[in-house]
Amino acid sequence: MAGSIPAIHVFEQIKKKDVDAGTSPGMTKDILLMTAMTKPRAACLIGWPAAHSRSPLIHHTWLRTLGIEGGYTIESVPPEDVAEFITHLAHHGFVGANVTIPHKERALVLSMPDERAKAVGAANTLWYDGDILRSTNTDIEGFINNLDACAADWDSAPDALVLGAGGSSRAVIFGLIERGIARVHLANRTAGRAQALADQFGPKVVPVEWNQIDDVLPRAGLLVNTTSLGMKGQPALEIDVGLLPPQAVVADLVYVPLETPLLAAARARGLKTADGLGMLLHQAVRGFELWFGQRPEVTPELRALVEDDLTKT
Repeated sequence: MAGSIPAIHVFEQIKKKDVDAGTSPGMTKDILLMTAMTKPRAACLIGWPAAHSRSPLIHHTWLRTLGIEGGYTIESVPPEDVAEFITHLAHHGFVGANVTIPHKERALVLSMPDERAKAVGAANTLWYDGDILRSTNTDIEGFINNLDACAADWDSAPDALVLGAGGSSRAVIFGLIERGIARVHLANRTAGRAQALADQFGPKVVPVEWNQIDDVLPRAGLLVNTTSLGMKGQPALEIDVGLLPPQAVVADLVYVPLETPLLAAARARGLKTADGLGMLLHQAVRGFELWFGQRPEVTPELRALVEDDLTKT
């Protein structure tokens, strides 16, 4: 059947055990096994809560565009049930999953993480490699690939300034160091958290007191906001983008609103920007490829579709 992708091997094995346990009258084991092996692939988002996510819209759009018979659903799993759900993901009918709050740290422990997930301390993408449930963190490539798409020369400056020291900041720092940025200045209102990340990532990360941000801005070729400041319902991020050099790039991981006050100020000054929606779209690419076997593209049409959905809420 065109567009139908067989389930992965671990799913087949589980179904085989079910088949061996007994068959319905008039149905042979071979027919039952073939049914399991040819069932279209399905992935899901695991979270608590997760109903607000745009991931189904993104993945269903790619499935239709590429002509793939498959599915993507939201699974709201409470913390007390997440270990069972992830451990038996294939038994629940899924070849992989995205993971969102508050389960990213548990997903890391319940799977075999790669170096990216270990460095960030959280996994947001699960997939099967034979019988092994592997995990990664695609926030890193989502952030970097979005920058590449929005400002091709963003990595030409040696200094970057990152605001915030949470989980998203870990992904950003890892990506910047991997890309070759010489110094990542890290500012957080709680100085101890910034120091902890500097200790983890090494001498390329330089902790900065929050009240010293203005001193760093004139030499920051990239400014990244990983805090919730500027998000709808949150206080604005009070920072003077006029202190940035004229070739600087400004990135904000917040995507509600689509244009944060930080991005609006940067664009008014003529600076290149990268928004949180772009990162959301780009971070979804690898998971889709791992689950469905084809690499999708982040197109203007997809972005417009998600933008329209965001404006309805």
